[in-house]
Amino acid sequence: MDMEAMYQQLGVSPAVYQFGEEILAGLQERFACIDQTAEYNQGKVLHAMQKNRVNATHFAATTGYGYNDDGRDNLERVYADVFHTEAALVRPQITCGTHALTVALSANLLPGDELLSPVGAPYDTLEEVIGIRESKCSLKEYGVTYAQADLKADGSFDYDAIRAAINQRTKLITIQRSKGYATRPSFSSAQIGELIAFCKSVKPDVLCMVDNCYGEFVERLEPSDFGADMVVGSLIKNPGGGLAPIGGYICGTKECVERCAYRLSAPGLGQEVGANLGLMPALYQGLFLAPTVVSGALKGAIFAAHVYEKLGFPVVPAAAEERHDIIQAVELGSREGMVAFCKGIQAAAPVDSYVTPEPWAMPGYDSDVIMAAGAFVQGSSIELSADGPIRPPYAVYFQGGLTWYHAKLGILMSLQKMVETGLVKL
Repeated sequence: MDMEAMYQQLGVSPAVYQFGEEILAGLQERFACIDQTAEYNQGKVLHAMQKNRVNATHFAATTGYGYNDDGRDNLERVYADVFHTEAALVRPQITCGTHALTVALSANLLPGDELLSPVGAPYDTLEEVIGIRESKCSLKEYGVTYAQADLKADGSFDYDAIRAAINQRTKLITIQRSKGYATRPSFSSAQIGELIAFCKSVKPDVLCMVDNCYGEFVERLEPSDFGADMVVGSLIKNPGGGLAPIGGYICGTKECVERCAYRLSAPGLGQEVGANLGLMPALYQGLFLAPTVVSGALKGAIFAAHVYEKLGFPVVPAAAEERHDIIQAVELGSREGMVAFCKGIQAAAPVDSYVTPEPWAMPGYDSDVIMAAGAFVQGSSIELSADGPIRPPYAVYFQGGLTWYHAKLGILMSLQKMVETGLVKL
């Protein structure tokens, strides 16, 4: 069976397959650059593991309090070295990226402090955390106020607005690296570094936290290399390499991370407690594989951008733009387009490929959301997935793929469903 016949067996028509091959013919040089970044980051992770003398004893399971869990503690030293920070908190008790961000914010903000976002509105699930949308136990309920400086029309930082927003109560600045459910640019580590330097020039003691979700290992340097006091993310995204079944990380200054540990467990207990429950092999090996997995997801995002841009759909980032995260937004212009796209991604999955995704009211969002994700780990967005809120401009957000080849199939299947529903003509 030749390659085209194999794809046809998977549901991709010859016309869609050939369209994809024409796109790919012009991407080899770019893919080679991605491979070089992956090779660099693989070396960085390997060096951190060797420096911290990772060995089989670090994979032992602990239960209960988790006292003297050397595998857990050593993994945190590895993360601190990978991200070039003083300390790290890496725990399966952190349930998701939003939880990790909530821990970091609530640990380092006190009543009367103000939180500032200099990059516009935060990701939807943080609105209730902050109190932009009312919720029990929000930062607002505990006396923390919120301020926001919107981006300029071209997606750049509005430094005048940021300067005006920073005041004596501004304690922490939160910077979202990825676009979230917005069609704005994602930011490079260097751009974030410029923003951090500016904010600290206005108020030297202000803390700067970066929501690093979807950005880890996309570049050679992380925001922590450019002055971030904390970088925060989820292990079921990039750094878990598809193997981590749960967890989150906070890397940063010793003071910030210590406060986060007290908030996650309890004052006085901090990092001393928290059993690993036998997850250490997956967390170590997932981190080891992460640079390669991220490179495959990046190739998929670039392929998606070129496919849909050629068909006339607005894409963010544009096909030729430099990448700073693994997310590709495609503005499909209609609910029907979003549903067809997501049906294709679901049909390409190794798990639940027979399921039809439908929009639904998802906790933490103010509009119906459609999600396609046939994943080995529920909700893992380093695995092939696509999602988006059903609202104008009807943008779907594609990300992940544990291998480049699976990401490729997902995009071809999304196009196949668009063709079959009459939304696209090749």
